[in-house]
Amino acid sequence: MTTQYGILFKQEQAHDDAIWSVAWGKNKNDGSETVISGSLDDLVKVWKWNDEKLDLQWTLEGHQLGVVSVDISHTGSIAASSSLDAHIRLWDLDTGKQVKSIDAGPGHAMPIRSLTFSPDSQLLVTASDDGYIKIYDVSSDKSVKVWDAGTRTCVHTFFDHQDQVWGVKYNGSGSKIVSVGDDQEIHIYDCPV
Repeated sequence: MTTQYGILFKQEQAHDDAIWSVAWGKNKNDGSETVISGSLDDLVKVWKWNDEKLDLQWTLEGHQLGVVSVDISHTGSIAASSSLDAHIRLWDLDTGKQVKSIDAGPGHAMPIRSLTFSPDSQLLVTASDDGYIKIYDVSSDKSVKVWDAGTRTCVHTFFDHQDQVWGVKYNGSGSKIVSVGDDQEIHIYDCPV
């Protein structure tokens, strides 16, 4: 370990436009370190930090406008990105594939400038130019969770789906919840009001 500050490595021309966001994470399974970068070129790049240099592992495409925020889950296996296109995208860092796209337009009236995973990697917190902070449940454990946003605690979990859950909504009165998923099922739940 050094006792002085100094540049250790420089990756030139890492993107084709300005780079506005970066995250560094460690995979809990194999101990590998990953750096992800998000750029105005609409790309998220996944780099492995190995032998004191960066090696490009994946170039992730899907955003339509510049990527302004990225983060890596605390398990080191999932990355999140947001861009000016009002979408949040989740990426599997082992395969380089998109695992989820969330249209944040209905939740935020303006672009998301920052996002971060909760310590348990189950929630994604976003901050936007609209002045709001939103919390998204990004877990893929085939469950539907009901959260008390004020206390940030899970008040109930439904385990009825057989595959990943992709959508959930309350009815107008808040007495029912509807959910859908990869199992091709629609579930309706009763909720105390």
